[in-house]
Amino acid sequence: MGPVPPETPAADAADSPAPDDAYVELERELRTLLRRAGAVAGAMARRIHPDLDASAYPLLAHIADQPGIRGSELAAHFGVGRATISRQLSRLFDLGLVARDVDPEDSRGQLITLTPDGRTRLHAAHTGRVASITEALSRWQPDDVATLAGLLHRYSDDVVRWNASR
Repeated sequence: MGPVPPETPAADAADSPAPDDAYVELERELRTLLRRAGAVAGAMARRIHPDLDASAYPLLAHIADQPGIRGSELAAHFGVGRATISRQLSRLFDLGLVARDVDPEDSRGQLITLTPDGRTRLHAAHTGRVASITEALSRWQPDDVATLAGLLHRYSDDVVRWNASR
């Protein structure tokens, strides 16, 4: 075997991705993830109730995490208009999954909570989803799962902060 030629700046540049390449790759992976997540969200919603669409699962999960939340707060959290949230909440109310109570501090407002049936159905769907993720990532090390969760949380926070500053 002959001598190894010294590395040159041109060779290093060709072997190293350009800084923008990482963002191009990230965008491609996010696009794929979001497409797949949409299908999963639809399946999760149907686990809760056969008449629900994909937007219902994250909405119900957030109501479970923030019982007594107002519709305006939900709209702000999800970045949608109040009319959109109102329609979604009406659907969930009609299906018996959420309850609306008058806000004792402002009779014009309503506080949204899950009904016992909504809680039971959401819990069953959530448990099934965690089991599916656990099975799908069974070959991952727990530290890798924790790292991914932390990075996704950081990504989400940074995108929300960036979006709010625009």
